Amino acid sequence: MPAIRFGLAVVTYLAFFATFLYLIAFVGGVFVPKTVDSGTAPATAVALVVNLALILLFGLQHSVMARPGFKAVLTRSIHPSIERTAYVFATLVALWILFAYWQPMPRVIWQAEAEWAVMALWALFLIGWTIAFISTWLLNHFELFGLQQTWLHMTGREAVLQKFRQPLFYKVSRHPLYLGMMIGIWAIPTMTLGHLVFAAGMTVYVLIAIRYEERDLITFLGDQYAEYRKRVGMLVPGIGKAK
Repeated sequence: MPAIRFGLAVVTYLAFFATFLYLIAFVGGVFVPKTVDSGTAPATAVALVVNLALILLFGLQHSVMARPGFKAVLTRSIHPSIERTAYVFATLVALWILFAYWQPMPRVIWQAEAEWAVMALWALFLIGWTIAFISTWLLNHFELFGLQQTWLHMTGREAVLQKFRQPLFYKVSRHPLYLGMMIGIWAIPTMTLGHLVFAAGMTVYVLIAIRYEERDLITFLGDQYAEYRKRVGMLVPGIGKAK
């Protein structure tokens, strides 16, 4: 069974990596058949309701399953080593549903005309997603996506308790992964109404998620994290420090 769990974790990790790349293309409107702006547009009100429901579905899955209480209930039914993999797989399902059923809203809100502006926005787009990807490696990439837990269980080893660290981006932003994603979502030369709904909805979700995530981090890390919140901005460097 441990080997099977590790195999499931590997497959889920590879699927998530592919889905992450699809998400970037989905938001950027490039390379993939279904993007945030592709498809036949329904009535604006219908599209808005459907799209907000999809964002809500993703937000509920991503936040509720991350809470300690939910994890405690879940691990009564599955082995603790596979809990993170189950979370990642559920995230995949939520994203696949969002990709499949997202409704385009083609009205253009703004559009960069100058070539330098277009190039600058695409550069920011790539920088944002690069920051997000690098941020997953700065703490523990394989634990984040569930591989470490199943590997340690399969090899009969115990996880080493990680010390509180602030590598690279974490010195200036408490949540550089979210910051990178927000840059990547908002930095786009042509902002349609549908893309705006996606960007705004995800931003609201991130701000809500951070509140619950930091509450858990304070419970787990105590005064170290409380003091860190006072020194470092929440997303943008210098902004959103705790009082």
